[in-house]
Amino acid sequence: MDVTRSLTRQSLVVAIVAAVVDTAQLGLCGAFGAAPALAWTLAAAVIAADLALAAAPATRAVVTVAIVQAALQVAIAVFANHHDLPARVPDVGFLVAGYRAGAWLSGFTSVGTVALLAAAAAVTNLLAGGILARDWRLFPLAAAGGVVPWLVGRYTTARGAYIAELEQRERLRQRDQLAALDRALVDERAAIARDLHDVITHHVSAIGMHAGAARIALSHTDDAAAVRSLSAVETSSRAAMVDLRRQLDLLHGRDDGQRRPGLVDIGELLERVRAAGSTVRLRITGEPPVLPQSLDVMLYRVVQEMLTNALRHGRDPAELEIHYHPTRVELRERNPVPPPPNTGSAPGQGSPGSGKSPRRGLDGMRRRVELFGGTVDSGLDATGEHWEIRVSVPIGAA
Repeated sequence: MDVTRSLTRQSLVVAIVAAVVDTAQLGLCGAFGAAPALAWTLAAAVIAADLALAAAPATRAVVTVAIVQAALQVAIAVFANHHDLPARVPDVGFLVAGYRAGAWLSGFTSVGTVALLAAAAAVTNLLAGGILARDWRLFPLAAAGGVVPWLVGRYTTARGAYIAELEQRERLRQRDQLAALDRALVDERAAIARDLHDVITHHVSAIGMHAGAARIALSHTDDAAAVRSLSAVETSSRAAMVDLRRQLDLLHGRDDGQRRPGLVDIGELLERVRAAGSTVRLRITGEPPVLPQSLDVMLYRVVQEMLTNALRHGRDPAELEIHYHPTRVELRERNPVPPPPNTGSAPGQGSPGSGKSPRRGLDGMRRRVELFGGTVDSGLDATGEHWEIRVSVPIGAA
């Protein structure tokens, strides 16, 4: 819409400039002094014909304006020749009309229009006298005044069409590249899903089956602690299998319609952590808002990673806080730090020689949170005895 308005304004400016220049040329040749009434009539016709150049470039309008401009060229040349006036024929509007004919017309209409313009230019030059009127071999040169603007219009249109074709090719090429990239991503996700299924799910299933068999075998003994631990392993492996199958479905592009876990499932998550032998205290403040599913799942996974780090690297009790604010959700996990055997590295970081990937869980958590415009802060508290992880995520970022 802005481009259309800009082109309309430019057409109007061209028409006004053509009208002013052509009227001035008519006055400079002395027409108003030789025959004022007829000169003013011609001037009015010239102004009207030039202002018509601002009209929309429909076929009929372009042809009509070109015919009128050609007729005015001849009429003014006859007028100047009759009154022995200097050969100063207004031609700005005539040239613009020739350009528009080349740019907007096609076929026989375009050829007929340029022939008319060339004839008008030739007659005008012949009436003006000079060498062009005395040597018939220069007739093509006399007609060039009507042909050249038409050729420029044709060239401009062809060049614009060529550029548009190049842009279209580039858009198609980019679309094909994106399609190829999408196919590559789908193939890569399918490969990842196959690897997850072949490597992880089989092992997790085996863990669950062996834990169940060991629990049944130990149930006839008095080792209640071992039975509880195996029950926790069995429960965790089943939960892991559910999550893995859901992730495999997502990687395959399938959605089974099952509800994905969110902060409402924190209680179930805490039960599994407590069954594994860890003590977790939960504190929730504020009114839980309705969260977008993607944000809700992300926060659940972050809490899951927090509790896993506390279970693996910390000591009891772990403290989990969830604070709901009108525009943000804040998570905080705090647990005592066990004294490391060889180094003073913080939990979750791993020791330099332990073979663990340093801060992998924390880095993964930070990447999840930053996708939603949130922040992650972690470190020892002021006493140096507790490890804290603080997460803040804006609700509207999802």
